[in-house]
Amino acid sequence: MPLETEILIIGGGLAGLTAAIHLQRLGLAVTLIEKQTYPHHKVCGEYISNETLPYLNWLGIHVDNLLPTQITNLEFTAISGKSVNTKLPLGGFGLSRYAIDEFLYNIAIKKGVSIFHDTVIHVNYTNNQFNIETAAGKTFRAAHVIGAYGKRALIDVKLEREFIIKKSPYLAVKAHYKSNFPNNLVSLNNFKGGYCGVSKVENDTLNICYLANYNSFKKYKSITAYQENILYQNKNLKNIFEQSEMIFDTPLTISQISFDAKEPIFNHILMIGDTAGLIHPLCGNGMAMAIHSAKIASDLLNKHFKGEINSRAELEVSYAKSWKELFNNRLKMGRVLSSILKNNILESFAMNSITKMPFVFNKIIKHTHGRPITIPN
Repeated sequence: MPLETEILIIGGGLAGLTAAIHLQRLGLAVTLIEKQTYPHHKVCGEYISNETLPYLNWLGIHVDNLLPTQITNLEFTAISGKSVNTKLPLGGFGLSRYAIDEFLYNIAIKKGVSIFHDTVIHVNYTNNQFNIETAAGKTFRAAHVIGAYGKRALIDVKLEREFIIKKSPYLAVKAHYKSNFPNNLVSLNNFKGGYCGVSKVENDTLNICYLANYNSFKKYKSITAYQENILYQNKNLKNIFEQSEMIFDTPLTISQISFDAKEPIFNHILMIGDTAGLIHPLCGNGMAMAIHSAKIASDLLNKHFKGEINSRAELEVSYAKSWKELFNNRLKMGRVLSSILKNNILESFAMNSITKMPFVFNKIIKHTHGRPITIPN
């Protein structure tokens, strides 16, 4: 017999666990399926905007317990050597996915969320309900499903989502280091074919994560060779790498990263986090968006179960509208910035402009970040 639940969440990353904790707090029966055990590292920029703090505190997620690095300043450097530094409007904090995902997992378990470590292989929606199958042979039946399984997964292939069919030229690389890099700074650095984010997380650890063009990357025999030949053309990056000692045995990589538009709802599944839309890492706000999207979906599902939203169709329209209002402009800005930085002439013009007019840089930041998340009524 299938295991019955009101809401089933596919994926136990930042978005999925946040939604699970929120929905369980509301008294709803929640089941979450995550393929990996905790803790584990993920390819991620590991910077979270302070816009999330009111919501996290309301959920009882007190991230201060993890001793995050407090980040107040943003630096951007170009291949030419030019740089600009500014205060972040709200600031943020640095936490590794290794730490925060396990922290959220333990909170979810204590709150009573049913969590299975398994891989979803099939989701079928018929007769106003979902039937879910896993690789281990388990079956579930749920009234609603939330997709929170990250950038891409086998289930996207099964669902025949449009973005998964197209090949993407992007690959991401991430590792942790020991370094005397400033604790309060997040540094974004452009290089030929990509850009690199650098900032501290807990335990005085430096996270370096970069997005690269795969065709350029594959010309070199190793990650080290690629970094020394391509990333080191940016003198600031060269200096950071040469003054840092890698903690990981080898960097983590993930390929086929797609920034194409995705659907916030597909086959009646409410998609949240990177599953619904992936912002370019240079915007530095993907983790905050994942947390915020969990809130949107949870609030609307609560209204649906309370009868304030009468039908599934109305629920889906409301979610799609809320997603687009909050995130579409951020995603578009990310794509525009990426296009500019890939063009040497445009990059030079942009750097000259923001160096002479710093307020332009501040406006760009505001367009990729949100206001503090208001807590539910």
